[in-house]
Amino acid sequence: TGLAGERFAVRNSGAHAVVEGLGDHGCEYMTGGSVVVLGATGHNFGAGMTGGYAYVLDEEGDFVDKYNHELIDIHRICSEQTEAYRSDLRLKIADYVNSTKSSWAEEILGRFEEMLPLFWLIKPKAETLEDLLINLNRAQ
Repeated sequence: TGLAGERFAVRNSGAHAVVEGLGDHGCEYMTGGSVVVLGATGHNFGAGMTGGYAYVLDEEGDFVDKYNHELIDIHRICSEQTEAYRSDLRLKIADYVNSTKSSWAEEILGRFEEMLPLFWLIKPKAETLEDLLINLNRAQ
């Protein structure tokens, strides 16, 4: 079903992945790339994360208690300032649907505007949203 185990994307330095949920310590020590989580995460998400970015669908509203607050910030992506991130997220989910035929991802895509307020953008504190966007545009 697209679920990942504990420590998924640990030390990720450039890979791009979409999963439908993951265990504890996801994106730990991540230095680059991107991860989209279309479901629940375990605890200690993003510990030691110094690069890259992630999106997490937080249907239960408990992600704020699960991520490691030391080096990362979380942001909603519903504002005009974050439109490029919304487009990036939609594209990543669409690519995932095309590759996997995931019914869950297809449902999210079909209800994207409704589900959007449930997504968090996760980024290193050391990087501004603007700098992250520049890097995002370079990678595309």
